[in-house]
Amino acid sequence: MLGRRLHHTDFGTGAHSEPGNPIYAEQVGKLGPKFVARSCVECHVNNGRALPPAIGAPMLQTVVKVGSDANGTPHPILGSVLQPQSTSGPAEGGATIASYTNFDGQYGDGTLYSLQKPEYAFQGITPSYFSARLAPQLVGMGLLEAVSESTIIALADPDDADQDGISGRIQTVLDPETGDQRLGPFGNKAGKARLRHQIAGALNTDMGVTTPVFPILDGETTGAAPELDAADLDKWTRYLATLGVSARRDLTNAQALQGEQLFNSAQCSKCHVPTLTTSPYHPMTELRSQTIHPYTDLLLHDMGSGLADNMGELGATGSEWRTPPLWSIGLTAGVSGGEAYLHDGRARSLEEAILWHGGEAETAKETFRTMSTADRTALIQFLKSL
Repeated sequence: MLGRRLHHTDFGTGAHSEPGNPIYAEQVGKLGPKFVARSCVECHVNNGRALPPAIGAPMLQTVVKVGSDANGTPHPILGSVLQPQSTSGPAEGGATIASYTNFDGQYGDGTLYSLQKPEYAFQGITPSYFSARLAPQLVGMGLLEAVSESTIIALADPDDADQDGISGRIQTVLDPETGDQRLGPFGNKAGKARLRHQIAGALNTDMGVTTPVFPILDGETTGAAPELDAADLDKWTRYLATLGVSARRDLTNAQALQGEQLFNSAQCSKCHVPTLTTSPYHPMTELRSQTIHPYTDLLLHDMGSGLADNMGELGATGSEWRTPPLWSIGLTAGVSGGEAYLHDGRARSLEEAILWHGGEAETAKETFRTMSTADRTALIQFLKSL
């Protein structure tokens, strides 16, 4: 509960996002000097997915990663993340969705559809290389962390040895606390090794709050004493690690069960792996030896040019994305107040999200596109049951 309190705290005023709670005096004045949001729950509303802003509105629930080259080397002025707000003085600038480019297509049965891709405008410095990432849902992250590295590595097929056109690969990252090379299961491009690092990274770049993990603010070269101590970071990690996943629904619904069979036969489950088992050695007892159904392999896959940004991250290219888990995806509308999928929220429905798949997922996408209306409806019904 103390971790939850931190999650809901405004690091400028110390106010809790829910009425009736006292000011968290120890956290007052830690925000900034440059930031994206004032608290974690401001972006991760109800711990779910954020929705993209209206055209022309500030992007305050989106992390816009920036760089000086296609590899994601930090920008000499903006650092690694565009921070559109400041506690005093001018902000770095900002980004908005200027418009959408529409792409029309049709299903195999002749039904028409339209996809949309956001086009961005920048206020202040316009970075040549950037990647927009809408805030994702937070449930089940501790269970994903508890999956052993060996389990994830066993799913990888970087050279497509089985010649199925799918060649997921791992991302290795430097552990900022130990200096060891670790597998990176967290983030859109698998750029963080541990949940603790994901939280500390967001505190640093999104709120301008330093921790023992990342004591130097984004874009700076020197640091001071960490503003949030290791004990508080541990509490926060425990809170997010134990956020439970909602139970699957429609377990006896014939249409959803048919959709599950279609999901598997279309090879969607090659990347969105239905079942994993957590390690028996995780520090938190409640996360050990659990059979889970996250629908992810936690690997990087090339998703084609349609979903590609012009900037990579660590060893991931602009077109490579870590397979996002699908559990609780059917609750998105109720949790978030609307629907928005994929890394930048461009997809307004699950159908659109599938139709944007390309690269290694091109065959699966085409299988869905050419299904009958009844089969497409069944597959979507299955996804909504998760």
